[in-house]
Amino acid sequence: MAEAAAAAVTEVGALLKEWRTDPDALGGVWEGSQFKARADAMAHRALSERLSAIDREVPVVSEEDPASLVRERPPRYWLIDPIDGTASYTHGFPGYVTQAALVVDGRPEVAAVFAPETATLYTAVRGRGARRNGRLLTEGTQAPPGTGVLTDNTPEPRGIARRIYDHFGYGGYLESGSIALKLCRVAEGSAHLFVKDVPVRDWDVAAPSLVLEEAGGRVTRLDGSGFGYRGSYEHTGLVGAADPATALAVIRWLTS
Repeated sequence: MAEAAAAAVTEVGALLKEWRTDPDALGGVWEGSQFKARADAMAHRALSERLSAIDREVPVVSEEDPASLVRERPPRYWLIDPIDGTASYTHGFPGYVTQAALVVDGRPEVAAVFAPETATLYTAVRGRGARRNGRLLTEGTQAPPGTGVLTDNTPEPRGIARRIYDHFGYGGYLESGSIALKLCRVAEGSAHLFVKDVPVRDWDVAAPSLVLEEAGGRVTRLDGSGFGYRGSYEHTGLVGAADPATALAVIRWLTS
């Protein structure tokens, strides 16, 4: 299933690159604070079809399928985000991915995240490590608070990222795109800490959190609790760190 999921996101990523040249695919509507491009629905169909073909008994739960979100969560399902980083996608930036996680009994067991513009594939299987383009990511990166690189999606640190940057004395900063891509950047070691205090959804986090955790890092909500993948799909904020001790230090500071 891991290999099939990797193939599915890679194929859909190639389609997303093709659709980027079509103005109709980039058009869409605003739903509250989120812009929904036509490509979101197109990618949902393409990814759902491929994952459903792996095993017809495993349903697909998707941001782009509201009916799947109101039903009780099945014990085993694919949780997908067809385009994580729609703003990057529609505005010509490379910071978007397509992703899928196999969730079993409330936790991700298989993950695949593909960044089409750099042809970078992140995969993970619980207990078997995480990989970037097939190469095993090393575990146990030591990056105490203030060392390494902080990442967020603005040209320079703003909001909570600025507070973290200043308080802990970070000197390195990496602008990146979607939530999933930032967590994968931490997993691969090009960044070391990502903190967000806005609403995040399970489909944003499921796949990249497994990649980061299998690479030795930690992902939690702002209060330090884990993402349980039960009940509500929406949560306020997250902390993703290459060094679990840094995650704890940041959480303590945020909750003090």
